[in-house]
Amino acid sequence: MKKNFFLAVGLLFSMSTQAQIFDIIKSAVKDKTGVDLNVPVKNNGTKTTTTTTTSTQTNKSSANLGNLTSTQISSGLKEALSMGVTDGVKKLAITDGFFKNEAVKILMPEKLRKIDTTLRSIGMGSLADEGVKLLNRAAEDAVTEAAPIFTNAITSMTITDAKNILLGSNNAATSYLQGKTQSQLFSAFQPKVKASLGKVGADTLWKNLISKYNTFTGQSVTTDLNEYVTTETINGVFKMVADKESGIRNTPAMRTTSILQKVFGAQDGK
Repeated sequence: MKKNFFLAVGLLFSMSTQAQIFDIIKSAVKDKTGVDLNVPVKNNGTKTTTTTTTSTQTNKSSANLGNLTSTQISSGLKEALSMGVTDGVKKLAITDGFFKNEAVKILMPEKLRKIDTTLRSIGMGSLADEGVKLLNRAAEDAVTEAAPIFTNAITSMTITDAKNILLGSNNAATSYLQGKTQSQLFSAFQPKVKASLGKVGADTLWKNLISKYNTFTGQSVTTDLNEYVTTETINGVFKMVADKESGIRNTPAMRTTSILQKVFGAQDGK
């Protein structure tokens, strides 16, 4: 028993001594060659530099943005947003701007999809298609109301807003615009959409469709088409603006002015 105890003590002492010796060797190697054996190495034998690289990239980004004045950053962001709004509204405010653009096309309201199914089952699919087309025609007619509201929001952007947006995600500018204009857009669009639904005959058509469906099925389906089309119109505008913003951020060829090239080129680290 005593023999085993002394063997164990001797083994521990031996391991401790080996560790101390190894520490001395590592210290000597570092003094002689400058190589720290405590630093992990990659498979190719070079020391890892993850922390240093990250720091360098951060400094590089800060340095590039530091070359821009606050006015340049603000001007670049406002120009990008203005282009997104102008192009987006222009593309949507024409015949088939919504209806033939699958990214923003307004579909049958969920509450009314059972009507769509019923109409198609009795050979009246063309009537259902016409109902959807008229919803999109109302949106195409109403969307021009967005332009002045967007313009006001873009003009009021602060220097701090601009810097945060520039360093933000691909749709940071669109999100800013959405936060500033969503409620105003709804208030401005709703009466315009209501008028547009009447102008293109969508309101009358849908009242007849819903009435016939309810009579045929004995149900009582109802929905607020004005609110639905207003919301979908606004969503469509923001989708177009977001696509433009993402393009300017990620595709140098879409930076068609010197200020866009300068501001978003700096963001790229160029």
